[in-house]
Amino acid sequence: MRASTLRCFPLSNVSCIHNLRYHSQCFNPVLPFLKTNDPTPEFNDTLLLRYLSNGWHQQARDLLYKSSRGHHHARIVHWTSLLTKYSRDGFIREARMLFDIMPHRNIVTYNAMLTGYLLYGMLDEASWFFEHMPERNVISWTAMLGGLAEAGRIGDARRLFYEMPEKNVISWNSMVAGMVKNGEWDEAKMVFEQTPEKNVASWNGMISGYVEKGRMNEARVLFEEMGCRNVVTWTSMISGYCRIGNVDEAYNLFQTMSEKNVVSWTAMIGGFTWNGLYAKALSLFLEMRLSNTKPNSETFVSLAYACAGLGSPTLGKQLHAYIIVNGWKLDNYDGRLHRSLIRMYSAFGLMNSAQGLLETDVNNCDEQSFNIMINGYIQAGHLEKAEDLFHKVPIKNTIACTCMIAGYLSSGQVLKAYNLFNNMLDRDSLTWTSMIYGYVENELISEAINLFPEMIAHGVMPINSTFSVLFGAIGSVAYLEQGRQLHAMQLKTIYDYDLILENSLISMYAKCGEIEDAYRIFSSMLYRDKISWNTMIMGFASHGKASEALKEYKIMLEYGINPDGVTFLGVLTACAHAGLVDKGLELFRAMVNVHGLQPGIEHCISMINLLGRAGKVKDAEEFVLRLPIEPNYAIWGALLGICRLNGNTDVDVARHAAKRLLELDPLNVPGHIALCNVYAANNCHIEGASLRKEMRLKGMRKTPGCSWILVKGRVHVFSSGDIPEAQEDIYLKNEI
Repeated sequence: MRASTLRCFPLSNVSCIHNLRYHSQCFNPVLPFLKTNDPTPEFNDTLLLRYLSNGWHQQARDLLYKSSRGHHHARIVHWTSLLTKYSRDGFIREARMLFDIMPHRNIVTYNAMLTGYLLYGMLDEASWFFEHMPERNVISWTAMLGGLAEAGRIGDARRLFYEMPEKNVISWNSMVAGMVKNGEWDEAKMVFEQTPEKNVASWNGMISGYVEKGRMNEARVLFEEMGCRNVVTWTSMISGYCRIGNVDEAYNLFQTMSEKNVVSWTAMIGGFTWNGLYAKALSLFLEMRLSNTKPNSETFVSLAYACAGLGSPTLGKQLHAYIIVNGWKLDNYDGRLHRSLIRMYSAFGLMNSAQGLLETDVNNCDEQSFNIMINGYIQAGHLEKAEDLFHKVPIKNTIACTCMIAGYLSSGQVLKAYNLFNNMLDRDSLTWTSMIYGYVENELISEAINLFPEMIAHGVMPINSTFSVLFGAIGSVAYLEQGRQLHAMQLKTIYDYDLILENSLISMYAKCGEIEDAYRIFSSMLYRDKISWNTMIMGFASHGKASEALKEYKIMLEYGINPDGVTFLGVLTACAHAGLVDKGLELFRAMVNVHGLQPGIEHCISMINLLGRAGKVKDAEEFVLRLPIEPNYAIWGALLGICRLNGNTDVDVARHAAKRLLELDPLNVPGHIALCNVYAANNCHIEGASLRKEMRLKGMRKTPGCSWILVKGRVHVFSSGDIPEAQEDIYLKNEI
């Protein structure tokens, strides 16, 4: 088995592997070669490795004998050092050949070969070798114990542990680490408590196990009991608190530490970054520099994410320059620093800089680097460049395809997205959700809804965002029955609390006319954000429930949530529907004077409707004339539209509004029709006839109204004057 193959073996449990390496150091005092008082001729270990790789045993044995000068022990140590070196570098087969041709061996040699097998996951070979060892010591037993625990064979590890004739603290620590790794928490705690002489590694192993699983309360208890904490202990606790989002407690511990190293600083900087506290991460880095602690590549990875999170290209460029000036290599062992800078520049939209970084080491770029670039181009609006890079990528994985599908759909290229989606061999939940969302974005509501059962049929489980998108789509076309069915499925599928999902449910039921169902969901929410309140207020307003809308607005303020433009649009709409002129004017003034919000076009139109519904057409005109902004065609159109509300017509206001509207939009059909209606209501037939003639000459026609109905999963759309193709499917009551 070659090195390239063996290095793929996952070494996930650091504690177990650390113990194996600890023991390997006990019999590997000299690397790569032993220097003795009896010097040997210059030895070519590369030539020996070549002989072993080709199976030339005799040549290898001859070369080994030529180097075998010195006393007996020195020769064994020399050969064992070679064996350890080969196995450490992944040449296990060659190491075993060397073991076989060695004329003399000792227990250290056997342990070296055993550890080589275990480090690269060759458990069967290690087990056979362990059983046939002529003698074993505590290192042999502990190495085998760690290997079994690492492979998840905790039962075999437990039996071996209790069979051990002799145990040291590393043996006990290995057993605890193995049980923690395999979820045997109670037994791990029991073995930990039974450990005769605990060292720092004993405590750290147990604490890190709790931290890894997010069980910070248990970890804190041990931390407080521990009397010999070191920097690893403190750093482990800091990382654990950051991981569960308790950054304040992590920072308190960090400040309490008497000794900090680069790992401690980086853990806290990373904790700030991954919890969205980007400015604090950068500030802490400045403190780190003042402490004369040299950062590592992981520090820079966190800082690159922090700069991207702040959206500060200047800071990002300064960070990149700092890395270059201080001689840090971007092609570090796992490429994370290189990728993080590409991602940072992509987040800024500086795609030329990101492309430059990609091209510096394009041969070693992995799929993630290309995915970041493709997504960056799409987010920056450079779809063609994203498409060009996508076609150059050797392996088009699911993430890259999903990014391209989203890009095509956001630019309206539905057919390209559909073809790419259909040709994908592996489509995950995000891919299906992106396709559904793209259909909704392009107003292909039926296609979006029909794609959902196809997703289920392919065995792909929906995620929260899948349901959120579909609830929004169903609400937009008021498919109540399908909405209820989808809600029932969501309750059976999604168990985690999701604020966005619940907000979309409130919106769907409100738009489908079921305001009571919407309010029931709203009332049962564990947490409400501003969107929750706005959705409920708008729902009440659109259903004419002004008192309920205003009540929720008041409660929202009592909870300390500041309203925004959407909130005021909801309460103003509610006041307009209920004819609450004074309350509407009060809210409009509060919007500007108390909350400092600039009214938008929609707020102005809402106020015009409020005054018009109350018959205050002149007041509405004065409101428009007093606006601090220049009224556009929408505002003049709204003023023209209220001139016939409640039977109150005002020809002068209508003429003035129509004049200003048609100056801005000469071919505005609704404006012409509204003025015609005003003329007709005031018996101004000559002016009305003249206006209609003008419309005909300009080729202006009113767009016919339309409605739709869902029958047997198919949407039927009707426009004024249409004849249904299949009337029996539409009009027969038992078919609906």
